[in-house]
Amino acid sequence: MSEEPDGTAGSPQPGSPPGEAPPPSAPRRTAWEVLLPEEGATEDMAAFLASFLRPGDLVALFGGLGAGKTTLARAMIRELARDPALEVPSPTFTLMQPYETGSGRTVIHADLYRLRGPDELVELGFDELSETAITLVEWPERLGRRDNPTLTVELSLRAEYGEEARLVRIDGTGDMRERLERARAIRGLLARSGWDEADRVLMQGDASSRAYERLVKPGGETAVLMIAPPRPDGPPVRDGKPYSAIVKLAESIHAFVGMDRALRAIGVSAPRILGENLDAGLLILEDLGSEPVVENGAPRPERYAEAVRLLAKLHATDLPAAVPVSEGIEHVIPPYDLEALLFEAELMPEWYAPAIRGTTLAPEARTAFLDLWTEALKGLLAEPTTWCLRDYHSPNLIWLPERTGLERVGVIDFQDAVMGHPAYDVASLLQDARVNASADFELRLLGLYIRERRARDIGFDMQAFARSYAVLAAQRATKILGIFARLDRRDGKPGYLAHLPRIEGYLARNLAHPALAGLRAWHETHLPNLVAPRPETGPAAP
Repeated sequence: MSEEPDGTAGSPQPGSPPGEAPPPSAPRRTAWEVLLPEEGATEDMAAFLASFLRPGDLVALFGGLGAGKTTLARAMIRELARDPALEVPSPTFTLMQPYETGSGRTVIHADLYRLRGPDELVELGFDELSETAITLVEWPERLGRRDNPTLTVELSLRAEYGEEARLVRIDGTGDMRERLERARAIRGLLARSGWDEADRVLMQGDASSRAYERLVKPGGETAVLMIAPPRPDGPPVRDGKPYSAIVKLAESIHAFVGMDRALRAIGVSAPRILGENLDAGLLILEDLGSEPVVENGAPRPERYAEAVRLLAKLHATDLPAAVPVSEGIEHVIPPYDLEALLFEAELMPEWYAPAIRGTTLAPEARTAFLDLWTEALKGLLAEPTTWCLRDYHSPNLIWLPERTGLERVGVIDFQDAVMGHPAYDVASLLQDARVNASADFELRLLGLYIRERRARDIGFDMQAFARSYAVLAAQRATKILGIFARLDRRDGKPGYLAHLPRIEGYLARNLAHPALAGLRAWHETHLPNLVAPRPETGPAAP
């Protein structure tokens, strides 16, 4: 399979909706052209195109008689059905032929050459079926205008390159074009990095828009494909800025690359980068495996102890506020400032209070909430900052038993790192939203961190750190209550609600610290069921 320079071939132009040619004055958009020298290359192209199709998509197959439309459609259907021996007859006489795949998706193959008129499509139920199926249409010129995401494929004979040679021109409309470009970028990266023969297995995602796939070579070697296209700015939510800018979320994959290389440079076991396409937001990463630091939902003490020691080492190191990404490019690590911390805390009264507690707070109550948080955070923001990875907790820590010392703690998911107070990541680890850990266990590991820090820095202020720990742990718990309620109500992800009782317990524990007395009183007034009785002992009340 080889690519040729872009050209023009046929009409209507791929990329235009079926049944509609572009106006004469419209600029001609560049399509992707590939020479398919023989039938095997056509089948490979079919597998590639099938890889990014979704229910509701329309594949418009253009080309004259004998151009190879049915051959391509047959190969795509077999790929979608994961059945290379599937019988796929031409639907020339039936017009439409549905297929049920093993994945539960319906595929429709339509040949409209003999279509007598639009009414015949209505009788066949084409509109209803194509809403939820992947629909491949030969002779789409007779289909009429459609709003489905559309992949346009135009085939033409190229006898000068061989009897079976075809030139294929591929384009898409809207979201389909973005998917096509991303799939092309992935394909190119895999080929350049030597992973083009690997199977791709979807991995469980997270609460973000990133996606991950495990790459498995025929010999068993594995890697991880990270798909993180540049984050588009969301709508402005305050002072003309989107949410991601306010809370300092990474806008592109550059942040991950810079932090990854900087962490590895100081001996942290972040994954090696095996291949990259920074513009497309694609990385091939070393597969650190899946050995957890927890067991049956509880911490493994020796592994947590090493994770604490790693933080102590990191926080005792003089670290820069900007890190190199590639030649001539650096990533400036943003500050975890008052604006970000307050905006995150506001997620609790905005989402958690009404959705979970059924309480809509009056404007004056929300104003008092922010004033109290401003007062609590003000002092610690003047203290020295360091790399705050922000998601340093069990889902992002991988145990590497074949390594030694602190390198046994593998670290992932650090693209949203900020320059912040070192207590934040300690609280992130010891008050993990997904892990059952007692207050005594938390106190022991907090003591370990303090001893490790004092051994590395004789000027370490234990009392100031304990106060900052309680404040930032409370801020984190407050934020997560809001985020998990939002994931349920706005994003349709109710699974996060199972963690709320644990986070509520953390918040009540943290509010027992004298530095948070005002916020505790606020909760007792406005969300009394959220505040547990004051504990006699615990890390938040030294």
